[in-house]
Amino acid sequence: MAPAADRAGYWGAPTSTLEWCEENYAVSSYVAEFWNTVSNLIFILPPIYGAIQTYKDGLEKRYLAAFFCLTAVGLGSWCFHMTLKYEMQLLDELPMIYSCCVFVYCLYECFKQKNSVNYPLLFVLITFSVIVSMIYLNLKEPVFHQIVYGALVSIIVLRSVYIVLWVYPWLRGLGYTSLSVFLMGFFFWNVDNIFCDKLRGLREKMPPVVGAVTQFHAWWHIFTGLGSYLHILLSLYTRTLFLKYRPKVKFVFGIWPILLVEPPKKH
Repeated sequence: MAPAADRAGYWGAPTSTLEWCEENYAVSSYVAEFWNTVSNLIFILPPIYGAIQTYKDGLEKRYLAAFFCLTAVGLGSWCFHMTLKYEMQLLDELPMIYSCCVFVYCLYECFKQKNSVNYPLLFVLITFSVIVSMIYLNLKEPVFHQIVYGALVSIIVLRSVYIVLWVYPWLRGLGYTSLSVFLMGFFFWNVDNIFCDKLRGLREKMPPVVGAVTQFHAWWHIFTGLGSYLHILLSLYTRTLFLKYRPKVKFVFGIWPILLVEPPKKH
């Protein structure tokens, strides 16, 4: 996919098995794909805040792990798109698998006793992660990673739909918003891949700031970052409801959703 507009940069020639539609080193000689890099802030900063709030509320450590895994994906993706090096690509793609496994664990353990640990499920998910990692390191085939990631997301979606349809129907708004936002990101990911040549041609005729809007892989980051964050809120909301806490979604500056959890009422 390397376009003619690519330039040489600080990190040298790409060694990753994937390159995206953004022109390399077009904005900064130190950042290979500038917009694909900075768009990862949505994966990094909000989950850190979510983890801090989860810790303050004294909630289960599995949700700390969920937020920190999302941050790890953002940091790995930042390094990947900044350098386009294969090692950094792994730092992006493998945490995507691991974070989904954490999400699966949280979601399927929502209706268990407080601080319970499902060791068989933990063993299955850890073993699965190790096997997938070993296969991927040997195959070096991005399609394999995409299939595994898609399968894990499907498992998460099916469980989420079950919860909002039959367990807590009043969480449908949050659940469907999370899914819709994530699917919008997937749509942009496909647009970026399928219409790359046309998008590059379009950007050559546009002012740089306007052309930045057509960086659809960056939009994939923004929408999937928000969708994944909202999913953690859904999972945490479900869990705290089951434990008789009093969760409420609040909006920081009227824009960004966070979950505030009050302890159960004492009788």
